[in-house]
Parts: sequence; structure tokens; C-alpha cells
Amino acid sequence: MVERRYRKPRVASSSLAIGSKIMARSHLKRHLKEQSLRNILFAIGGMIVLIALVATFGMDFLINFSLLVRRSANDASNTKADLAYIAPPVINPLSEATKSATIDISGYAGDKQTVQLYLNGKMKDKTDVNKDNQFIFSNVTLEKGTNEIKFKAVTENKKESDYSPITKITYIDKPPSLDITSPQDGQGVSKDTSPWKVTGKTEANAQVTVNGFWAISKGDGSFYYMLTLQDGDNDIKVVATDDAGNQTTKEIHIHTN
Repeated sequence: MVERRYRKPRVASSSLAIGSKIMARSHLKRHLKEQSLRNILFAIGGMIVLIALVATFGMDFLINFSLLVRRSANDASNTKADLAYIAPPVINPLSEATKSATIDISGYAGDKQTVQLYLNGKMKDKTDVNKDNQFIFSNVTLEKGTNEIKFKAVTENKKESDYSPITKITYIDKPPSLDITSPQDGQGVSKDTSPWKVTGKTEANAQVTVNGFWAISKGDGSFYYMLTLQDGDNDIKVVATDDAGNQTTKEIHIHTN
């Protein structure tokens, strides 16, 4: 015969688990009770302080104090809103000078913003930023001479950015002056004088070429170029180009003996 072993039920472990749950529930109830008591004492203390303030300073003091607290909260909220930085528009590079009376100006700004264009201190135009955060002003009319251009971004809630950095562009509608002082047109020179020093004067900052080669230019507009002479007729072509791309061309002819 097979001997069967008798297993005792685990009464002790089950009893311990039930006891632990009861103790945890009791501890939680006691904690909640203590917290409620603290809240009641805090409320009573606040009422006592309030009564003392009313007795000492009167009701007007409390009203003014509450208004001050509310105003401080509003000021803090407004300050936080004011601190929201609105970046100025970013302009695509422009030439420093142009010979065109009108130009196109483009750049980038924030989403759903309006960009204002200022020319020489006056607002000339405004446009909305497109879905790619780009904007463009077409056919902006320039004034003769130096033009100062800047922009400002305006949000949907009418908040404005600072001005963008000033961009300067000079509109020059006349070609540069050009004089050739040496040699004179039709002059006869000796072959032994080669190379001949071609000299002249133009506008300051204009660039000069002689027969397609760069001449040496000075700050006052004077220039020179050492030209190798050929036997017989020599054609000399001088071209002055200003920063805007305007050009003046003069040609002279000399003859070597």
C-alpha cells in the first residue's frame, strides 16, 4: 500500500497577509485624519489672522491689499507676454549700388506675420509673409543717392519686432566722368617711349581698364596704365565703371614714328 502524506493548510501565511492589509488600511485612515486636522487648524489660523488684520487696519486695508495682489499677478502675466521675442525680418543680400530706379527686395520672417518696409525713415509699403515664411517687395522706387532700408515684423496680435539692421544701397543714374590726360588723341610719339604711361581721371571708387587691362586707380579717381606701343597706329580704349555698373568709354588713337 502507498502511504499518503497529509498536508496542513497554510492558514498562518493567509492570516499574515490579511493582517498586513488591515494594518495598511488603518495607517492610511490615520494619515488622512491627521491631514484633515492640519487643514482645519490652518484654516482657523488664517481666519484668526484675517480678523486681527481687520481689527488693526480696517476693511479698506484688506480690499487694497487684495487689489494689489491681483494687479501684481496681472503685471507678471503682462511681463511674461511682453518678453515673447519677435524677431525682425531677415533680408536677402542686396548690391551696395544700382543704376536701376526700382529694385526687388525679398527676405524671411515669422509665420503669419506682416512685414513693413521703411525707406529713408518712412514706411513705404507692407506685405504678408507667405506659407514658406518668405516675403517680397517688387519694384521698390529708390531715391537718388544713398537709400537706407529697414524692416519691421508685425504679428497677428499687433506685436512689433525691432527694426532689422539698416541696409544701404546707392542709386546712381549717371555714368562716371572720364578724362584722358595723356596721351592726346592723334598724338605722334616715338617708339623709344614705349611703354607709354596712359593717365587720366574719373570718379572716386570707379574702376578703369585700358584696352581690357586693369589700370592703377587712386582714391581721388586718378589712374594710370603702362601701355606697350606698337609700330604705327595704336588704338587706346579706356573704360570707367562705377559701383552701380554705369560705364563711360573713351577711345583715342596715337601713332608711333
